[in-house]
Amino acid sequence: MSLKDFSNEYVLEWLLEEGNPSVRYWTLQHLQGKSKSDKVVIDAQKRIMDSECVKAILAAQTDDDFWGNAEDMYNPKYRGATHNLLILAELGAEKTPEIERAIEHLFLFQRESGHFLGDLPKTAKGRASVVKDGCCLDGNILYYLLHFGYLEDSRVQKLIEFQADYYDEENGGWKCRAFPIDASKVFPINCYMGRAKMLRGLASIPEHSRSKSIRAIIDREIEVILENGIYKYLKNPDGSRKEKVGWTRFGFPLFYQSDALEVLDVLTSLAVKDSRMQEAIDLVVSVRQKDGRWTLKNTYNGKMLCDIDAKGQPSKWVTLRALRVLRRFYD
Repeated sequence: MSLKDFSNEYVLEWLLEEGNPSVRYWTLQHLQGKSKSDKVVIDAQKRIMDSECVKAILAAQTDDDFWGNAEDMYNPKYRGATHNLLILAELGAEKTPEIERAIEHLFLFQRESGHFLGDLPKTAKGRASVVKDGCCLDGNILYYLLHFGYLEDSRVQKLIEFQADYYDEENGGWKCRAFPIDASKVFPINCYMGRAKMLRGLASIPEHSRSKSIRAIIDREIEVILENGIYKYLKNPDGSRKEKVGWTRFGFPLFYQSDALEVLDVLTSLAVKDSRMQEAIDLVVSVRQKDGRWTLKNTYNGKMLCDIDAKGQPSKWVTLRALRVLRRFYD
């Protein structure tokens, strides 16, 4: 099978429409194989900065180049600094002086360990905090810092080193106080949602820049996800596996949440092709509409600074992600 079995000229033309330069930017690269240096890709990224969503987010920056409370990078939820920086990266935004200043402010929330917490440390004791959970937060931060070109920054290297040191080699993943609510109802010992976010962040490190320990963590996490059927990490009372229903309803953006499509996107970006992915791949294909598009089933519209696609309607973002996964898996 190939991408042609799941797509058609109508859908590709729809994704390439100039009215959504972000989807066009990623489609040119991930479905048409164009490089970031291609003139048409460069032009698409420039147009992203004039899109309504990007302009709305940047217009909401306060005088101190942040969003909301300068002493809280997380709240108000879905409108706070870390949420907006994540959306900007996922939209394919360029690093601008405004974004650069916001990121410099964000680094004030980084602890001495390399870990990030939502509240601004006011004392030396606060900067030396030993709180270590929240790998979903760190994973998202790593993702957008790498998108904006901060890989070689010593503070980003410190974040990566922290995650390698904090990694639970015995059980896989990273411990979190919020997971599990009930250990008898899940198979993984450590946060399954957070591992999806952290794996996406680590997968964004160019292969040649991954240390031996990071490569080992990526390989181990891939195996844990495959062992859990990607979206079947819940446990029935009789000990059998149960799917996470929310992970079968695809959305964009997802913030700290995840779904089967996002995880497949990360796995295929790492060139993983394993028979244990097939059921999740079949799930993606099964919800494809007759016209070759996918519908937005999960959304945070109304909670963010801008709405992205419409719930219950054909979604360019979900369609892009689905076709990208299928292209990598079958081609």
